Order: sequence, then structure tokens, then C-alpha cells
Amino acid sequence: MSFPAYLDSCCLVPINLTDVLLRLAEAQTYRPLWSERVLDEVERNLPLVSSMTSAKAHRRVRMMRTQFRDALVTDYESLIPSMTNDHKDRHVLAAAVRGGAAVLVTANTKDFPYEATEPYDIGVVTPDEFLLDQLDLYPEQTLRCLSELVADRRHPPEDLFSFLPKLAKTVPEFCVSVRSLLDE
Repeated sequence: MSFPAYLDSCCLVPINLTDVLLRLAEAQTYRPLWSERVLDEVERNLPLVSSMTSAKAHRRVRMMRTQFRDALVTDYESLIPSMTNDHKDRHVLAAAVRGGAAVLVTANTKDFPYEATEPYDIGVVTPDEFLLDQLDLYPEQTLRCLSELVADRRHPPEDLFSFLPKLAKTVPEFCVSVRSLLDE
């Protein structure tokens, strides 16, 4: 079974970042985990931060549910009161614990202090750190996923060199590392 990583909603809202994370999950470099509550946050926030309509956001989240049926973590609610991290994100840590996540991927690392996650042996990493690990562990698959992602974008057409600056807004160090591999 692939390495289980719980994806916080902040990682699933930026479209380019989400596309990379889901491509890597399809390539089975890791196993994504999330909860209904996280998916609801994603669906609610996508139209607020992008040009995506509510209908397209709903369709995107529905496709995520369909494509990654084993990603959904349930029955974690009873754990929420015992979590000691930031109050608004206790549901995230509770679901990560219930799902058996090895890492929790979030841009809000300050909401998950070591003291709160250490008892559950869950590491907390930024999306940049997570993708750098993926690139280090699976360089060929990661580069292939990126290439396939941009090849599938036709309106407008894109290549890796036009895509990486957009992706760098959320994962700058990863993009620097990818660029250096492409330049070799």
C-alpha cells in the first residue's frame, strides 16, 4: 500500500497544486486522504478564489470522490475533542489520525504544532516539502506526471516552462528543483 498523506483543504484549492498532487496519487507515489469536511471546504472555496463556477467546483470534488474512493476518512468525529492543535483545525488532525496518515500536508503548519501531532506519529509538512520528497523519491514518475499534466492542457496549450511559474506561487522550491532537473 502506498504512503498515506492527509491533504488539508488549503492544498486542494489551488488548482495547479491540486492537479499535481492528484496526478502523483494516480501514479501511486502516495495514497491521498481527506474527509467530507475538507472536501466541502474545497467545494465552497474554489469559486471564491478562482474563476471556477460553483457547478464546476461541485463536479471537480465529485470527480475526486469517484477517482479516489479509498481517500475518504470517516468516523473520526469522536477524536476531535482530544486533539490539542488549533481549534479550527482539530477535525483535520482527527481525520489524519483515524486515516492512519504518515504525514499531514498543509500550508498552515503553525496550526499543527509538534506537541499535538507527535503522540500520533504524524509529520506535518508544507506542500512544497511534500512535493520535494516526491521528487526525491520518485523523480521519473514526478516529471512524467508534470509532463502529462501540461500535455493535457489544451485551452490554452501549455508546456512545463510556462506551467512552472504558475505552480511556483504555491510550491516555489519544488519548481526550482524541477527546473534544475530539466536543465541537466
